[in-house]
Amino acid sequence: MYEIVISNEENIKKIMLVENKKLVEYYEEDSNKKRLEGNIYLGKIRNIVPGMQAAFVDIGVGKNTFIQVKDLIPKLDETKGEKQDIKEIQEIAKIGMNVVVQIKKDATSKKGARVSTHINLPGKYLAYMPNVNFITVSQKIENNEEKDKLKKILSKIIPEGSGAIIRTSALYASEEEISVEAKKLISEWNQIHKKAKNSNEIQLLYKADNIISKIIKDTISNQISRIVVDNDEDYNEVKDILKDLNIKRKIAIEKKEKSIEVYELYKQIDKNFARKIWLKCGGFITIDKTEALTAIDVNSGKYTGDVNQEQTIYTVNKEATEEIAKQLRLRDIGGIIIVDYIDMHNEENKQRIIDFFKECIKKDRSKTQILEFTRLNLLELTRKHMFSN
Repeated sequence: MYEIVISNEENIKKIMLVENKKLVEYYEEDSNKKRLEGNIYLGKIRNIVPGMQAAFVDIGVGKNTFIQVKDLIPKLDETKGEKQDIKEIQEIAKIGMNVVVQIKKDATSKKGARVSTHINLPGKYLAYMPNVNFITVSQKIENNEEKDKLKKILSKIIPEGSGAIIRTSALYASEEEISVEAKKLISEWNQIHKKAKNSNEIQLLYKADNIISKIIKDTISNQISRIVVDNDEDYNEVKDILKDLNIKRKIAIEKKEKSIEVYELYKQIDKNFARKIWLKCGGFITIDKTEALTAIDVNSGKYTGDVNQEQTIYTVNKEATEEIAKQLRLRDIGGIIIVDYIDMHNEENKQRIIDFFKECIKKDRSKTQILEFTRLNLLELTRKHMFSN
């Protein structure tokens, strides 16, 4: 059973996804910080940097945004192993050129926002992509018959030269529901495209869902049973979101003065966000985030085992793997992640850890790519943020 709990403390809004009374995802939004991720703009290229194969785009929000050459050329279907033919950016971009871009990562104090021409309009059952020529299915849908069925439904509706990503929630929808949403998203894009085509002014073309709306839309297939809020504003917003999504099953909306006290979530946050996380076996992991990557170290701690050293090490590493997968999802850790496991000399055990890791991340809604152990016995992986930090 899943529940969403929304709490407001001063200017910070806390959004928590709870599964069987346990906190599994946690996000914060500062009301003083303007979140632009997902917005679509008509911008102008102001500067080109050939050495970086990148350009800077003015979208009218202060600091110019950053776009890489790979985000200016058509996106190909990675699931089929297609690779982009990367050209020199000077061949594609010209100073003063209009470009329709979507913000993929918000600006920080040091960097401008990152943008792309690969537009993605999210819905409940699918995400419409007007500038690609393929339809893909969520990795969470493993049944090939279901995949083919859903692709056939959308292929009848999606215009030639555009595509979509079919979400897990489409499994629980009728063909009519999927068709209605697809047509709605296509219509939205046509209006955006028309507005951009008929203007030469830098402007906002589409405002993305706020964080509450996005989380509800993203998790609705997880059988959300209850949403708890602590004020009238959020209560009315959630009510409107559910009405707009046309949810047929009953989802309770409750207002509780101190919503963060539900299941003692404040204690769960304090416990789960410490640098050092203890494992049941007596070992522990430490999580250190730097600007370039996140480093996770595994330590045997108090655990000495009762068989042999290799088995003791494997036991700690396996339990650590389960906790690491949980922490990646809970903290929404993204980018490059390096895990320094206790050294294993048995190659079979290394592969078993990788296989177990892949199993543990199946509940994670974000895309995680697990690579392999390096020569220094470090496991490399990457994960995409659910929300940019």
